[in-house]
Amino acid sequence: MTNTEIAKKVIEALGGVENVNSVAHCATRLRVMVKDESIIDKDTVENIEKVQGAFFNSGQYQIIFGTGTVNKIYDEVVALGLPTATKAEMKAEAGKQGNFFQRSIRTFGDVFVPLLPAIVATGLFMGLRGLLTQEAIMQAMGINEWNADFITYTQILTDTAFIILPALVVWSTFRVFGGNQTIGIVLGMMLISGSLPNAWAVASGGDVAPQIFFGFIPVVGLQGSVLPAFVIGLVGAKFEKAIRKIVPEVLDLLVTPFITLLVMSILGLFVIGPVFHVVESYILAGTNIILGLPFGLAGLIIGGVHQVIVVSGVHHVFNLLEIQLLANEGMNPFNAIITAAMTAQGAATVAVGFKTKNPKLKALAFPAALSAFLGITEPAIFGVNLRYRKPFFLSLIAGAIGGAFASILGLAGTGSGITIIPGTLLYVNQLPQYLLMVAVSFALGFALTYMFGYEDEVTEGVAPAKKPEASVVSTPLIEVAEETLVSPLSGEVVALENVNDPVFSSGAMGKGLAIKPTEGVVYAPADAEVTIAFETGHAYGLKTASGAELLIHIGIDTVSMDGNGFEKLVAAGDKVKAGTPIARFDSNKIAAAGLEDTTMVIVTNTADFTIVDSLAQGTIAHGANFLKVVK
Repeated sequence: MTNTEIAKKVIEALGGVENVNSVAHCATRLRVMVKDESIIDKDTVENIEKVQGAFFNSGQYQIIFGTGTVNKIYDEVVALGLPTATKAEMKAEAGKQGNFFQRSIRTFGDVFVPLLPAIVATGLFMGLRGLLTQEAIMQAMGINEWNADFITYTQILTDTAFIILPALVVWSTFRVFGGNQTIGIVLGMMLISGSLPNAWAVASGGDVAPQIFFGFIPVVGLQGSVLPAFVIGLVGAKFEKAIRKIVPEVLDLLVTPFITLLVMSILGLFVIGPVFHVVESYILAGTNIILGLPFGLAGLIIGGVHQVIVVSGVHHVFNLLEIQLLANEGMNPFNAIITAAMTAQGAATVAVGFKTKNPKLKALAFPAALSAFLGITEPAIFGVNLRYRKPFFLSLIAGAIGGAFASILGLAGTGSGITIIPGTLLYVNQLPQYLLMVAVSFALGFALTYMFGYEDEVTEGVAPAKKPEASVVSTPLIEVAEETLVSPLSGEVVALENVNDPVFSSGAMGKGLAIKPTEGVVYAPADAEVTIAFETGHAYGLKTASGAELLIHIGIDTVSMDGNGFEKLVAAGDKVKAGTPIARFDSNKIAAAGLEDTTMVIVTNTADFTIVDSLAQGTIAHGANFLKVVK
């Protein structure tokens, strides 16, 4: 099938030219903004030759073609009439997708997701402290009582993030809504000033009481508060932007921060803080009532609907509730219930992988399931289960039963943001119960799907996917059967399945590794020919002497930056030696755009090799052994 024929089939499956608002592409996928998602024939799209998967993300329908091929398909669909858009326009349009509620929940996600690493680390510290302070563990270690200094240190590890949580929330909200982030974090710190009565001390019912301002306003610090900090950050960011518009530029540095902090500290401490602190307490009380329903009803309901909420894209609403529970209760029952739902989803995908004889589906199902067990279920949902419908709905039943079981067992994590395999670390004090719940959820999801959820005739007659087209230029390199690739970056090695992008984490693009960089230079990982150098400077294709076709993708969704912060040092057709600089990038600009600089190194033609093995872990310097490929 020619690229033109593929492009025609893609447009037809999308519902025709008239259903497409705009199209763009990145290094691996076609990104389409559609008018009506329901018109798309998703089964047809995923079975078109050269398509390696498709899913909705960030308001875009993303069709994976792979490096080199996607450029050609893009040219063809544009030639056939699809309207184009710049990356910035497409990102702005994606932000408008969905109704008001969906957009609001996406905003919650934008604010709270960047806080999760600190919450995850704190949760692990809590679990570790709980384990080390158990009497049986202490006796096994020959310890009768821990030193007071050690206990103080563990409190620093477990309490700090929640003490300064309002400051983190205000900072992140200012970041999302375009305010000055430094003003945001200072405003947030004012909410927990040591000059105010500590909120937890007041709540404990001891001698500490609220301070009465102006004779009638009771004020306490907002330690552990989430909702008041969010509202203060939202109002503060918009107020600062409004002030900046009317203050003369020559006075901006002096006047805008002064007025913003003065007005917002008054509103935050005396109006917004007290009012929304009461609202937050009611939300927390209501949440606890629901979670306390008898017979596991809370787990049954939440476990049954959680993955539906993921499909709708509004699952980030749980971030607010989970962080609020941790800050006030120190435990998170939501995490256990959500883990059950995600385990059932992954198990259903495993069942499809075992039962199908379709090699393309089998190759997609197992990496997608692994991604689910590491905490990202989108590849399993959109790539397999929802595509065949029954596996998805049966996994909901299994997730509901597993969630009810989690509630009955009283499971509650010491953190949030991680589930299933990595989430085990949040349950060191309830490990047997946690493992039993995961086993039950997996068994139900697998058994229901294997017996009732999938029949191979659904995929009969589907042609297996062909390899992506060869590199855009030929290479005269003398072929070798085995090759060691060196690291193109200095930084921290990240397993591909832990990358926050389902296209890479699912293994759909091939095997490889990722690096969290500590410097902004990318070097050639081998003697190679540059086959692709994107104009935006964020992604490069290389072909090595072994025939390995490499994709080096700097950052996640960095195509939206339109080259800002990236410098190309090579062009397509260039021959490079191992260690030759091929690109520079600015991690600060990537972070300022709200994106990650984690860089993926993928062998996109993994199927051509018998072995693609990792040679690296932990901290690595560029030029160190990284990947081994053997034909």
